[in-house]
Amino acid sequence: MRKPSEKVSGKGGQSNSKKCPPQKRPSQGSVDIYAAQCQECLKWRVIDSQEEFEDLRQNITEEPFYCNRKPNTSCDDPADIEYDATRTWVIDKPNLRKSPEGFKRSLVLRKDYSKLDPYYITSSGKKLRTRNEIASYLKEHPEIKDVSASDFDFASPKIMQDTIPEIVVKKASAKKKTKISNGDNRIEASS
Repeated sequence: MRKPSEKVSGKGGQSNSKKCPPQKRPSQGSVDIYAAQCQECLKWRVIDSQEEFEDLRQNITEEPFYCNRKPNTSCDDPADIEYDATRTWVIDKPNLRKSPEGFKRSLVLRKDYSKLDPYYITSSGKKLRTRNEIASYLKEHPEIKDVSASDFDFASPKIMQDTIPEIVVKKASAKKKTKISNGDNRIEASS
C-alpha cells in the first residue's frame, strides 16, 4: 500500500485528472498536481492547492486521508487520477512541516530524473536553496518574525522509478558501462 501523502510531479503528457490519449512528455519542471491516496479505498484524489496538500502532509500519520475529506466525494466515486507512467510520480516525506508563511516550497526535477531539488521562494520571488541562504535572508529581513532556518526542510521526495520515462531509463543504462577493446588492453569506462 502506498503512503497517503504521495504527490504527483507534473512531467507527463496529461495535465488534468481525466483520461486523455497519451501525449509526448514535456520537459521536466516542478510539481503541477498534488494528490493523496485514500486510506480506505486506495483511490487517488487530486488536492486543490499546494497549501492544502502541505496541511494534509504535515499531519498525515495522525490524521490519515480519506475520500470524504474532499467535499462531495466518497470512496464510491471514481479516482480523480490514476497512478501510471503518463507522468512522473514522487512520494513526499510524511509529516513534513508546512512551509512558513511568506515562503513557498518548490521542487525541480533534475534532467536525469535522479532527484528533485527543493528550494524556497520568498514573497519577493527570491530563491533560497540552502539553510545558510535562509538564515542570511532572515537576518537581512528582521521584519519576518517567529521563523528560523530550522523551520525549513530540504528533504527531497522519492521519485517512483516505475514512472520515469523510458527514454531517460535507456539513456542511463547506456551510459553505465562501455568496454573498448584495444589489442590485449581493455579499457572500462563508467559514467
